[in-house]
Amino acid sequence: MHTEVLAADQLSITRAIECLRTGKTVALPTETVYGLAADAVNPEAVASIFAVKERPRFDPLIVHLPATDWLDRVARVPEADKGLVEQLIDRFWPGPLTLVLPRQSIVPDIVTAGLETVAVRMSAHPVFAQIVRTFGGPVAAPSANRFGRLSPTTAQHVMEELHGRIPLIIDGGPTRLGIESTIVSLKDNGISILRKGPISAEELKEIALVNTITTMDVISAPGQLPSHYAPRTPLRLVPDSGSFSPSPEQRVGLLAWSRAQPFTKFAAVRLLSPTQDLKEAAAHLFRFLRELDALELDLIVAEQLPEEGLGAAIMDRLQRAAAKL
Repeated sequence: MHTEVLAADQLSITRAIECLRTGKTVALPTETVYGLAADAVNPEAVASIFAVKERPRFDPLIVHLPATDWLDRVARVPEADKGLVEQLIDRFWPGPLTLVLPRQSIVPDIVTAGLETVAVRMSAHPVFAQIVRTFGGPVAAPSANRFGRLSPTTAQHVMEELHGRIPLIIDGGPTRLGIESTIVSLKDNGISILRKGPISAEELKEIALVNTITTMDVISAPGQLPSHYAPRTPLRLVPDSGSFSPSPEQRVGLLAWSRAQPFTKFAAVRLLSPTQDLKEAAAHLFRFLRELDALELDLIVAEQLPEEGLGAAIMDRLQRAAAKL
C-alpha cells in the first residue's frame, strides 16, 4: 500500500473523512500524540487498527466523540456519577482526559476488548476535531505506531512506523503535549486514575477524591501493560547520570533531566528541558527517545524526574519503557 503524507488543509481533511467513511484507517494529529483513526461503530474498520498496529485484541481502544451530545449514545453515565462527569467534562473537554464508563450497545465488542465499559474522550486538536465532527460519528483512535513502541509525536514518526500499512497521514505538525491522555474511571463520587497523563492527579483532586491504580488483574484501559512505550534499544532508569558509569566497550545514550553532571561519558545526550519545565519535557519525551533509539546504542539511560504533576506521567512512560530489562 502506498502511504501519502499530506499537510493539514481542507482537501486533505476531506480525503481523511472519505477514508473513514469507506472503512479505512488514517493517521491524524491530536494534542497528545498522533492517532490511528477508524470508524468506531464499524467492526471491520476497527479490526484494521489492530492489524495495522499488530495490537493484541485484549487491549481496548479509546473512542473519540464528535461532540459532547454523543456521550450518552456511546456510554451510559450512572446516575450517581452524573454530577462528577459533568464537572470533569466542563473543565477538561475537549482535552486530554479519557473517561471509562459503562458502554452502550452501539459500541462493538472489538473496541472494548469484550469489556462492559468504553473509554471516551474529545480531542482539542482543531484538525482532529474538524475531521471527527464532519465525519459525524465516533472514531476509535489509539496511537499511530506499532504496538508497544514509542508513541508518534510527528507525521514523520508515523511514517517510520506505519509506511505501507495505511493510505493516509495528515501532517498537523508536532503534537503539543507529547504524551497520551489521562484515563480515569469513577466510583462512589471518586476518581481512579487508570493511566497517568497530561491531566494530573493534583488537578483532578480539585474536583473529587483521587486514587491511582497501580496493579490490575485485567486490562481495563489502554496503556496499562507493564512493558509499553519502549524503544528497541534497552532503557534503564537511574536517579541521575552521575550514578551510572558505562563500561569502556558500551555506547550509552543519556536522556537527561538535570544539568548538574558532566555528560562526556555518554555517546549521545538529549536534555528534556534546559529549564526543567515538565511541559517541555513531556513534549520532547518520545521524540528524544526515538532519536537516541536511531543511533544504534547499546543502552539508553534515563534520569528520573520528580513524580509530581506532569512528571508522574513522564515517569510512568519511562518505567514501562524500561520494563523489558
